[in-house]
Amino acid sequence: MTRQPDPLTPPRTAAYIRLVRSSAWYDLVVTAGFATPWTYALLHGALSSLSTRFGLGTLPALNPFQTLYANLMGSVVIVWALLRIIRPLPLHGLLDGIARTLFASWQTYALAHGATRVLWFFFVLEATFGVVQLLPWWRDRAALLASVRRNDPEPTTP
Repeated sequence: MTRQPDPLTPPRTAAYIRLVRSSAWYDLVVTAGFATPWTYALLHGALSSLSTRFGLGTLPALNPFQTLYANLMGSVVIVWALLRIIRPLPLHGLLDGIARTLFASWQTYALAHGATRVLWFFFVLEATFGVVQLLPWWRDRAALLASVRRNDPEPTTP
């Protein structure tokens, strides 16, 4: 009996590792302002001004509950970004691609329900990084499945 190849064969190229690290640097820069109540208040003010100036809608008024969730998200994303900067692995790219798919989904939901259109900037970057990190995994999986199908015997009918 021959052993079937692992369906989650990671991309092992240096370019993929650079991509994982680049997406981490983007996360670190973009989410650093969300990590503390003080930096979030400054970031909220800047994003509010930007949204208003360009007619992209308004952000909700700053409140402690919103600040808490922003700080939780910022803290977790910073730690996740540091891991991918210090020790980037192909698996981190897969997991980050999945997380970005989730983030982009919730951003789409927010945009569909009246969130400020400044969110489009973040959505485009989330979706782009998600697709480029997941695509190599998807291609490898599709190639593997095609290979396995070619080697499978035809089903017999009684």
